[in-house]
Amino acid sequence: MDENNTVAVEGSETPVEVPSKFKKLVEEVEAMTVVELSELVKVLEKKFGVSAAAVAVAGPAAAGAPAEEGKSTADVELTDAGASKIAVIKAVKEALALGLKEAKDLVDGAPSMLKQGMKKEDAAELAKKLEAAGAKVTLK
Repeated sequence: MDENNTVAVEGSETPVEVPSKFKKLVEEVEAMTVVELSELVKVLEKKFGVSAAAVAVAGPAAAGAPAEEGKSTADVELTDAGASKIAVIKAVKEALALGLKEAKDLVDGAPSMLKQGMKKEDAAELAKKLEAAGAKVTLK
């Protein structure tokens, strides 16, 4: 930050003018490490009951379905390998970037959780690939 209370924002050509009442706070944030900033964000989210990601989604979509807001991720569980186990092993190996043994162990151990916390769209795509190979998949 320079004498004119401006800060050059990374990836931006134009500097951002910082009001004098925030000058000290901005200086403190600039001095923080990435880990400290991450901790600060978590503390602020808990303190105010908000999510940093929710700010970007603000608008009619956020107000439309508050119950769905907490369920933007899904877990993919292989419930049954089906008749073509080899095809399912290949699909699991490719989709999850696993070795052959790890993929085989997951398929042989069905029902088994394949991946947790995926975006809903990605989880649906993974489920579609596995079902195409002959597996039965459950999204949770």
